[in-house]
Amino acid sequence: MKTHKIICILALSFVFSMGYAQKGKVRQASKEYDNLAYLKTSEILLEVAENGYKSVDLLQKLANSFYFNNQMKEAAKWYGELMAMNEDVDSEYYFRYAQSLKSIENYTESDKWMRKFAESDRGDLRGRAFTSTVDYLSMIDEASREFDIVNLNINSEVSDFGTTQYKDQLIFASSRGGGKKYAWNEQPYLDLFSAEKQEDGTYGNVEKLDSDINTKFHESTVAFTPDDNVIYFTRNNYYNKKYKNSEDGTNRLKVFRAILDEDGDWDDVEPVHFNSDEYSVAHPTINVEGTKMYFASDMPGTLGKSDIFEVDINEDGTLGEPVNLGPSVNTEGHETFPFINSEGDLYFSSNGFSGLGGLDVFVIRDFKNKRELNQPMALENVGRPINSPMDDFGYYENIGTKEGFFTSNRDGGKGDDDIYSFIIPDCEQVVEGVVKDQDTQELLPGAKVTLLDADGNPLSQQVVGADASYKFEELECEKEYLIRVELDQFATDEKRFTTPKKKQDLVIEFDLERDEVVLEPCADLAKILDIPIIYFDFDKSNIRRDAEVELQKVLAVLNKYPTMTIDVRSHTDCRGPAAYNEKLSNRRAQSTRQYLIDKGVSAERLTAKGFGESRLVNDCGCEPSNESSCSEEEHQLNRRSEFIVTSINGEKCPEN
Repeated sequence: MKTHKIICILALSFVFSMGYAQKGKVRQASKEYDNLAYLKTSEILLEVAENGYKSVDLLQKLANSFYFNNQMKEAAKWYGELMAMNEDVDSEYYFRYAQSLKSIENYTESDKWMRKFAESDRGDLRGRAFTSTVDYLSMIDEASREFDIVNLNINSEVSDFGTTQYKDQLIFASSRGGGKKYAWNEQPYLDLFSAEKQEDGTYGNVEKLDSDINTKFHESTVAFTPDDNVIYFTRNNYYNKKYKNSEDGTNRLKVFRAILDEDGDWDDVEPVHFNSDEYSVAHPTINVEGTKMYFASDMPGTLGKSDIFEVDINEDGTLGEPVNLGPSVNTEGHETFPFINSEGDLYFSSNGFSGLGGLDVFVIRDFKNKRELNQPMALENVGRPINSPMDDFGYYENIGTKEGFFTSNRDGGKGDDDIYSFIIPDCEQVVEGVVKDQDTQELLPGAKVTLLDADGNPLSQQVVGADASYKFEELECEKEYLIRVELDQFATDEKRFTTPKKKQDLVIEFDLERDEVVLEPCADLAKILDIPIIYFDFDKSNIRRDAEVELQKVLAVLNKYPTMTIDVRSHTDCRGPAAYNEKLSNRRAQSTRQYLIDKGVSAERLTAKGFGESRLVNDCGCEPSNESSCSEEEHQLNRRSEFIVTSINGEKCPEN
């Protein structure tokens, strides 16, 4: 069926939580635990930030700590502070900020950051879902899958299309019925037929439907209510033996309804109330709950040649008022032949979106839920082999039986339009990985690994064993998931991924960052709090603003543990005169100590010394000529600050 025939033969004158708020289990207090000085860095970061000292790294970690615990109001606050710094951050932070804002119903601001997220990572499916911007050729290639399609043996030499299953039958439209011919193509008018499912899974024994359904004009495309007792179908504007045209002389299409009587016949045929002589209504499909009908029409309010509309099916069987599905679905072209599957995915055909040629089949996955929640929708071309350079339409699938059908006029068919079948391919993915300590790369047995769906709802959970490995099987293809890893004394980590369209094992490793450590004598707060160096301006020893952020971390720890004493140590690399380096580093160490004293720490708790280049951590010493072959990165390792715990809770560091 060429596109113009779809328009004319059918008189279509149409010329996208639980939120998984799993907080870390509260450790039962014990005598041993009470006697140790455990430090939870997220608490320290919060205190530092609330005191007005902020950095990109600090705010990222702080906001993440709330986000992963589903404390979205706090997460939005600190992500907002992060964005206000106007520094470059990973695009994932834009997404998390948008999600946090949405959770507190700040939709306008959330949309703003989703747009920024989409702009910063155009390859991300979430961004494409929001902007509906796709590279259609690469998207079609990505969507294409390898499975066989079969030209059904019930096809004829004329037009056969538009399948729907009804009990053990396949219902479709065909011009094979004889009778009056339609002048446009010299084929008989379309009637509705049924084919019985055979033991081998094929279909045969083709028969016409009830004579109350079929007339001497066109009938096509049906939908049944979930109880199988009501049928909706498409017919020319012909009712009670009256054939009516519009004011411009065109006979339009209408949707009719019939009810199954006690004898198994379709009775009480009547048109739906929103039909009109002046526009067409066609191709109904009904959701699995029986609460919504979708159809194609060029009624007033249509964006293009024909649009997809939605209408409520009330409890008493009456229909509400149609609503246009809007620009997420419709274009200036033709959108037609809708079908909604049992999972709420909306399929339809269009020549308004970029495709392979003619009408292509498109899908909006999870359409039902996304529409109810007013979420962005991602349009996908279903790809080959369903789509081709010709017209491809009338998609239908039964997820329970894994049967799928569509119609195409591609080369190699039996007639004008042929019905093709396929088995929905199994596509179960496996994701696995190992959990390690980020710093030591040691395995972390006992970590809790949770698989969640895209909305954060938990699907499965494992506690890793001695090999620290996890494995989740039977994941669906083309679906977004999250994996979250939690372990006491470590910061929770989470990775989002989308399974590919073709079966393959995925490996996602986790390197957890310590969030809670035991403070012992000789520990270096700089390493614990991730303070590589306290920066000073060149050849100066006054505290810079960015250094204050780091020192506030140390101050918070000292305030938390009043028995703690520390030794502030400053080191340089080998470049420059050794005596000068020692004096400069000592001035900086003393300046750092004085800063902490000025902030209220007792002077008796603090010692400070600069060591210059005397304690290098690598072989980057300078020759007498003061030259070195080391790289800048290697020298950087020697330019460091240390905050050594000299004593805590009465225990002293042996080296002091």
